[in-house]
Amino acid sequence: MSTLTREELRRQLKSGKLHPLYLLYGPEEYLREKAARAIADSALNGAPLREFNESRFDLAVADIQHALASAYELPVMGSRRVVHIANFSRLREADEEALGRYLVQPAETAVVIFTADDLDKRKRLSKLLLERCAAVEFPILNDMELAQWARGQLKELGATVDERTLHHIIALVGPHVRRLAIELEKLATAALPQGQITIDLVEALTDRSRELSNFELTDHLIRRDKKRALMTLRHLLADGAEPVMLLGLIASNYHRLALAKELMARGAPTSEVFRVVALPFSKREEFLATARRTDARVFARAIERIAAADLAIKTSQATPQLQLEMLICELSNL
Repeated sequence: MSTLTREELRRQLKSGKLHPLYLLYGPEEYLREKAARAIADSALNGAPLREFNESRFDLAVADIQHALASAYELPVMGSRRVVHIANFSRLREADEEALGRYLVQPAETAVVIFTADDLDKRKRLSKLLLERCAAVEFPILNDMELAQWARGQLKELGATVDERTLHHIIALVGPHVRRLAIELEKLATAALPQGQITIDLVEALTDRSRELSNFELTDHLIRRDKKRALMTLRHLLADGAEPVMLLGLIASNYHRLALAKELMARGAPTSEVFRVVALPFSKREEFLATARRTDARVFARAIERIAAADLAIKTSQATPQLQLEMLICELSNL
């Protein structure tokens, strides 16, 4: 059958078009769950006894025969049944034939939704599922895709945000749509009645998943621990962070350290430092220790080198990831 994008699936469901078999796979669990729920809502729209017409089976603990039997049952006071089948990769080899027969000739009154975190496309069963089902992949979103999704979510919530603040939220939260959805709802509620999400509101309320890893990266750089710095960088990149955004976060950390160093040199109390330099409370003691033990000239040289790397990325002198790795090596030697 066809391979669909998330948007194509949304349009089909809006028009009332349904397939008897769906395959939703990929590591982005939150959007995958929302898609499965949207398919079920469309299939069972208007059904008075939904709880009798929707079943869930996890093949890690359930038998495929029970799931298929549920699909063949006639719906109760409705036109369709919906059967969710998770972890089909755990299917016993002896049961693959039974599932294969169902895929070739599915029940006319059922919509069966297969879900999985991953799909080994080399396997015969995976190939058959891709051939017979309307398939939608749910990969981890990059920062641009997260921003696009977040704009739509904020519109539904009746809130507004400028681009700089939106990208700051994504930089803090990381590539976790479920966590981003929670943060956006929290921020939209806090922004009432005006509905404008400001940078100050974000600093006060947003959990800092990705930024905490970025603090670790800066700590490794200050300690000249090149190995750990590169490991943390690769972890952040694998987590879906964009190199340009990471560069901005690294620059922000060095600017904060330089500013804190200057304020302390002027005799500013700790409360004044953290009024100017916003930081999670758990990171403050370590941050001050780093600022105290590091020469201000190190921060100045680091900021200059970060600016040069930013220019190199924007003028395509090398791939962004390579430029970032070269920068990490240089910063860890300052």
